[in-house]
Amino acid sequence: MAQTIQPISPAAVDSLAALRLELADTSTVELAEELPRMDIAEQALRFRLLPKDRALAVFEELDTVHQQELIDGLKSDTVRELLESMEADDRAKLFDEMPAKVATRFQSQLSAADRRTTAQLLGYDPESAGRIMTPDYVSLRASMTAAAAIERIRHLRERPRHLDVLPVTDGHRKLLGTVTLADLVSADPDTIVADLIADEHYQVSTDTDQEEAARLIQEANLIALAVVDHEDRLVGMITWDDAMEVLEAEDTEDVVRGGASEPLERPYLSAGVFMLARKRAVWLLILAVSASLTVTVLDYYESYLNQVTMLALFVSLLTGTGGNSGSQASVTVIRAMAVGEVRFSDVLKIVWREARVGFLLGAMLALVGGPVVGYLYGWDMGLIIACTLLGICTWSTFVGSFLPLAAKKIGIDPALVSAPMVSTLCDATGLIIYFSFAALFLGPALTG
Repeated sequence: MAQTIQPISPAAVDSLAALRLELADTSTVELAEELPRMDIAEQALRFRLLPKDRALAVFEELDTVHQQELIDGLKSDTVRELLESMEADDRAKLFDEMPAKVATRFQSQLSAADRRTTAQLLGYDPESAGRIMTPDYVSLRASMTAAAAIERIRHLRERPRHLDVLPVTDGHRKLLGTVTLADLVSADPDTIVADLIADEHYQVSTDTDQEEAARLIQEANLIALAVVDHEDRLVGMITWDDAMEVLEAEDTEDVVRGGASEPLERPYLSAGVFMLARKRAVWLLILAVSASLTVTVLDYYESYLNQVTMLALFVSLLTGTGGNSGSQASVTVIRAMAVGEVRFSDVLKIVWREARVGFLLGAMLALVGGPVVGYLYGWDMGLIIACTLLGICTWSTFVGSFLPLAAKKIGIDPALVSAPMVSTLCDATGLIIYFSFAALFLGPALTG
C-alpha cells in the first residue's frame, strides 16, 4: 500500500516564512558566526532556506571544520552543487582538511574540469603559494586593444569573482605584468594593453612560501598577485582575501606559541577538552624540564642560602624581572622578523641595541630598588640587588633578542623560542648572576 504524504500544516508554512525573513535580515558574516552554534539539523534547515548565491557566500565564510559539519547535514546533491560552485582554492582547502576517503569520494563527483584544477592545487606543498592561488583568472594578450580586452571579459562564459587585476601574457603564457580593470575601462579603446601594464610588476613562484606571498600583497598594497611556474608561465592568482587569511593564521600561530601552546587549527568551540590539553601538554612538559635548571642552580648555591637566608627573599623578584625583560625582547624581535623588518644579517645590530635597552632598564630598576632594599635590609643587600638588576636585565634582553634570530637561521620557527622558553632560561642564568654578586660583595660571610 502506498504511503500517504502528509501535507505541510499552515503553522509550519508560516514558521518557514518567518525564518526566511529572519535570514534575509541577517548579514552573511553574522550567519557564518551563528550557524556553527546550532546543531546540525538546525544548520541544515537554515542553509537550505537561503538563496543559492547567498548560501555559497555563507558557506565560504565558514571555517573548514564547520564546512565539514554542515556537509554532513546536507543532501548529496546539495553538497555537489556547493562544491562545484566554490572557488578552486577554497575547495582544495576543504578537501585537504577532510578524511582522505571522504575527500576522494566528493572529488570523484566533480566535473572533469573542477576535478583537474582541484587536483592541481592539492599537488603543491601545503605551505606554498601554489596551494592558495586560484587557477580561475582572466588573462589578456599584450597585443590586444583595450576594446578587445573588455569585449573578451564581457563575453566570458564563467566570470571569475575577482576581476580588479588582470594578468598580461605573451603568446607563450609568459607573464609580462598586470593591468587594472579601472585602467582598462578608462583607456582609449584603441590603446594596446601592453601600454597599460603597471610600472611595478610583482610575482611569486608556485613554491614560494605562502606567508612571504601574503606579506608581499600586504606591503605592496596589491589586490592580487600573479603566480608563475619555473618558466615564468602564468598559472594562477593570489587574491587579497586569501592573503589576509594566511596572515591571520600565521599571526595566530605566533601568538599561541608565544603563550606556550600549539595552534588548535580549528575554532576554539570546536576543539574538545582532550585536544586543548594535548596542545598545551607538550609545552608544559618542555618548560617543566627546562625549569629544572633553576632547581639545579638553587641546589648548587644552597650553602649561600643557608648562611645568608635573606638572599632567598629576592629570588622570585629577580628571576621574574629577568624573565620578563627577556620575554619583552623576544616578542619584539619575533614580531619584527614576522613582518620582514629584520633578518639574521642584522643580528649584531639587534643584540647590541637590545643589550643597551636592557642596561637602561636595569639601571632604572637599580636606582629604584637598590636604595629601598638597602634602607630596609642593609646596604650590602641593596648593592647586590642593584647590581643584579643591572646585570640580569642586560643579559636577558641579549638572550631574548638573539635566540629567535638563531632559531630562524637554523631552520626553526622563531615562535618556538617563545617568551616562556626565554623566560625560563633567563630565570636560571639570572640566579647565577645574583649569587655571583652576592659572593663578590658579602665576601667572607659566604664560605660555600
